[in-house]
Amino acid sequence: MTLDGKVALVTGGSRGIGAATALRLAEDGADVALTYQHNAGQAADVVDKIKALGRRALAIQADSADAAAVSAAVETTVAEFGRLDVLVNNAGVGFVGPLSDTAIEDVDRVLAVNVRGVLAVTKAAAAHLGEGGRVITIGSCVADRVPGPGMVLYATSKAAMTGLTKALARELGPRGITVNLVHPGPTDTDMNPADGPYAADQRALTAFDRYGTEAEVASAVAYFAAPANAYVTASTLSVDGGHAA
Repeated sequence: MTLDGKVALVTGGSRGIGAATALRLAEDGADVALTYQHNAGQAADVVDKIKALGRRALAIQADSADAAAVSAAVETTVAEFGRLDVLVNNAGVGFVGPLSDTAIEDVDRVLAVNVRGVLAVTKAAAAHLGEGGRVITIGSCVADRVPGPGMVLYATSKAAMTGLTKALARELGPRGITVNLVHPGPTDTDMNPADGPYAADQRALTAFDRYGTEAEVASAVAYFAAPANAYVTASTLSVDGGHAA
């Protein structure tokens, strides 16, 4: 129970990688708050699973495009649990399409969630994180390698997380807070299922000819969250099956 006594907040924690991460952190001993946008039932299911592990849990409705809402989620977490030790920036939206079909509204939405929302919640969390605090962001393999057209907007938003991670590591390091980045590759989620219409092409880009699992990505987050890894910061860990090779 390496995170016993710690409190984590996972944005977008009601499904997919976020839900797997929330459960893994609870398995490692943390009490966990998670945000969700629409599906209260899914969020409640994750909360019940965390409580079944003997940990405290809380689901908070918050659209990550709303800076005030995600900042409030941080304050709600601290009010409920008394502290905050680990922030996982998981919430994100995708966009696939050629530049010619990318409307300015698409740009605004993707950047609002994938960049502005991350900055807003991290700023709020940084006010509460202390020595040993952790900020872990979920990026994407397309920040390292874009294998085909149609990814301009999404890749731009995820590449921004590299700069954010390095700059925050410098800024928060003197306070004993680490900041790290996980780049998943093709991962079997409801947004990108391993039996979906584009799965064969994505599998072929990996060294294993398979999708990764949500648990494999969550394991990388748990590595960065562990107290034993206090000297690891400004790092990127690709969990992509060799996608970037």
